[in-house]
Amino acid sequence: MRGSHRSHSWLMAALLLFGSAVSVHAAEVRGRVLASLGRAPLAGANVIVQGTGKGALTDDQGRFVIADLAPGLVNVQASLLGYRRAVQYEIELSPARAAELEFLLDEEVVKTDSVSVTASPFVRRAASPVSVRTIGAAEVARFPGADRDLSKALQGTPGVASTPNFRNDLIVRGGAPNENRFYLDGISVPTINHFATQGSSGGPVGMIDVRFIREVDVYTSAFPAGRGQALSSVMDFRMRDGSAEQAAYGITVGASDLGATAEGPIGANSTYLFSARRSYLQFLFKALGLPFVPTYNDAQLKVRTRLGSRDELSFLGLGAIDDFALNEGEKARDTEFKRYLLEQLPINSQWNVTTGLVWKHLSPQAVTTTTVSRSKLDNRAHKYAGNDESSPANLLLDYRSQETERKLRVERSERHMGMQWEYGVGLESDTYTTDTFARTASQTGPLLVDYDSRLSLTQAALFAQVSRSFVRDRLTLSLGTRLEGADYSAETKRLAEQFSPRFAASYALSPRWRLNASVGRYVALPAYTVLGYRDSLGGLANRDRGAGYVRADHMVAGLELATTTNSRITAETFLKRYADYPFLLREGISLANLGADFGVIGNAPSVATSRGRAYGFELLAQQRLYRGWYGIAAYTYVRSSFTTRDGSFQPSAWDNQHLVSLTGGRRFSKGRELGVRWRYLGGAPYTPDNVALSARADVWDVTGRGVPDYSRLNSQRNGALHQLDVRFDKRWFRKGTAIDLYLDVQNLYAFQPRLAPILLVDRDANGDPIPDPAQPGSYLTHTTREDTGTVLPTIGVTIEF
Repeated sequence: MRGSHRSHSWLMAALLLFGSAVSVHAAEVRGRVLASLGRAPLAGANVIVQGTGKGALTDDQGRFVIADLAPGLVNVQASLLGYRRAVQYEIELSPARAAELEFLLDEEVVKTDSVSVTASPFVRRAASPVSVRTIGAAEVARFPGADRDLSKALQGTPGVASTPNFRNDLIVRGGAPNENRFYLDGISVPTINHFATQGSSGGPVGMIDVRFIREVDVYTSAFPAGRGQALSSVMDFRMRDGSAEQAAYGITVGASDLGATAEGPIGANSTYLFSARRSYLQFLFKALGLPFVPTYNDAQLKVRTRLGSRDELSFLGLGAIDDFALNEGEKARDTEFKRYLLEQLPINSQWNVTTGLVWKHLSPQAVTTTTVSRSKLDNRAHKYAGNDESSPANLLLDYRSQETERKLRVERSERHMGMQWEYGVGLESDTYTTDTFARTASQTGPLLVDYDSRLSLTQAALFAQVSRSFVRDRLTLSLGTRLEGADYSAETKRLAEQFSPRFAASYALSPRWRLNASVGRYVALPAYTVLGYRDSLGGLANRDRGAGYVRADHMVAGLELATTTNSRITAETFLKRYADYPFLLREGISLANLGADFGVIGNAPSVATSRGRAYGFELLAQQRLYRGWYGIAAYTYVRSSFTTRDGSFQPSAWDNQHLVSLTGGRRFSKGRELGVRWRYLGGAPYTPDNVALSARADVWDVTGRGVPDYSRLNSQRNGALHQLDVRFDKRWFRKGTAIDLYLDVQNLYAFQPRLAPILLVDRDANGDPIPDPAQPGSYLTHTTREDTGTVLPTIGVTIEF
């Protein structure tokens, strides 16, 4: 009830905001129009702001400026005879800084037949005609329930599921979270969330500053040949450049953190973007009496320099420092579930950093891109029985690990004989170390895991892709291949063993209807936690059992309808087949059936024998901003299963079956906006606990939780999750200043999902476990449920000047 009254107060405040006036000051949009190949400036291109009657022609350097525009969202179009028209949608105009755009126009094939293919307002690539969605900066910023968190906004993408707890795991078409790969301006970024799960992904808070993102390409299949090590998705984040005209600054105060940004020119040829953020969530959690106290910090930097007319160099940096402590105050122990968390959660510290250089060399018909990067993750955790650190005998967990990746990739894109060629090479040097001590339990009883490991790994890749249009641009075909190799084992050294071809086709059935399809094989090494696991003899136990590249074969077909109002409707069906997936020997299950949680995944003995499959279909209807309205309706049916010990298929931890996401909104006058999202997530399977084993004193004293009974693997299901998120925005514009005050309410009607029961032991008045008189050596047990279903209102303000 308290949460309900609080949410009503927030809604009243939002209504008051909607009645406020707005002072409008002029904004402007500026930028360049270039040829997509060679980046040659295009003079005389016509650039217009749709719906305003305002525009400009580019000069001999391809530059344009359109001034005296009203602040708000606009679509900007560039066109030139002999080139395909390009439109950038939902560009935010603000008096605080000019919107700076760069258009890359493709040469247009002259059509002489009677069929004129309708230009789609959505990006279509020859190599990836299916299973791709581009998300603009405005879509991410306004996404209801995300509270400026890019990872949460990605959960609204068709085919992407999430977990019902407060994590940012991205479960794409029935695949595990560690099957996704992330790129930031072409730089591979292994970690995009605070408090990330090593060996998997996710975490409660995203790291990337959404104010720096221009757009995101989400590939759920048909991956470009230049993007490797992905089995379920590739997510390509593209940053905007800093302002080239003047310095600009921003401050954001949210419910959980304080952030600041700065951008501007550095001399005549360089620009920079910088942001830093510090959480104050720890103070809020202590005040609320929560048993854990997280603190996170992050920073992001981009510097872009033009080295003459043919070369440009960009430096990127992204890093985070995270600390996770326990709150043992009285208020943090006032419920059974809180006491359970205190007994379970370790004290954790983690930091990660990625830095990289991107050099682009332009020639008349080609672009050569060279990227060099380094990423490092440091992860430490410890736990004592009863949180009593006074005696070494109480130590349950002492974990230290580091992962370091050094990468070089050279790729070239060029047009030759009417064909688009993309090819290149990649090299990588990796280091993984760990010092692991853990007292836990297996399916038979207590287990001690104690080992040190160091793994050095070198990887190489060759890739190429060629695309061409036929039948006067109605038919587009693309053929690509990728060869992977690593010095991990004799088998992984053979590049031919990791041959991964792919083929895509797109055909315009009519001016508005298009048929698309792709088929491909994709390979990826398992997590370092799997590759670097050592047994009691000190050897790389999983390597000796055949660990190597995991394979996923994708088949996708879809139909697309383009409309005349910046919208589209698509239908796709997909099938994924997995092979050589790690099979955990102690548990007797596939790694894909383990699920995701905080901590570490995969550091256990395994053999590469598991097989899997995921299949289903997706329906999508999307309306870009049109007369103040926008919306996305997506439904996905997905089934995911992996083999058990006897070779039969059993639903995986990611088998949600039904995914529904309905997102829409309205932009009103006077800087007001309302966004709404309703989502439905089918109940995922879970494995019930082995109560008899868990209740044994020698097991419970080291685990403090139930031990899953894998003989009943995923035989139960959580209840379905559905919730309504609402976001209100009110913007004020003054000369050189923009203010955005927002209210984001998650789970507006306080839905409480039915989650798996939590096994606990009975305790006496002193908090000690009560022995079971009928079973000597065991404790009495009962179950409880996780505290869920609260309304989560967030208010924040962003000031740009």
